[in-house]
Amino acid sequence: MDNIILGLLLMCNRTIYQLRERIDKGINLMYSSSMGSIQAAIKKLLNCGFISYEEIVDHGKYKKVYGITESGRQHFFDWINAPIEEQSPKSPELAKVYFMGFSDKKNRETNVRQHIMFLNERYHALTAICEEAENCRISEENQDILNYQLISAFYGKELMKFNIDWFEKLLRKMKDGEI
Repeated sequence: MDNIILGLLLMCNRTIYQLRERIDKGINLMYSSSMGSIQAAIKKLLNCGFISYEEIVDHGKYKKVYGITESGRQHFFDWINAPIEEQSPKSPELAKVYFMGFSDKKNRETNVRQHIMFLNERYHALTAICEEAENCRISEENQDILNYQLISAFYGKELMKFNIDWFEKLLRKMKDGEI
């Protein structure tokens, strides 16, 4: 989460609510966007001196607007220029499928259908993000930034489509009595 926040602050200064809003628009596939995880990361980044904040008054409310420091920039660029780390993929929903044999048949099918609906909602949200980004007009100097953000969204969209197809196939097998 730390580097996600640094990257977002590299683009522009933001309040904690603006960070969460931006993370919810697609980055949440990579990291949790809970307020608790964002606040913990903000606290850590402040303690490390990687970010700072300015207090402003907006419509009568005090707000903290966070920005990246020079040491934060250096930390972010060290991270982004390092090799991509191998991480084992985790799919918590597969644990539920693994033990699904303990559940009754009706609940199994209902739960799989609900999960497919959830995946479809996320797929359509990612599709909207991709379409919005494809139609975005930005300066030539920022084109690389948008291109890589867009390709990450496409990855998420394709992964979501794979999951939808996999769970629909599971549901068909359940209905056909194959499992």
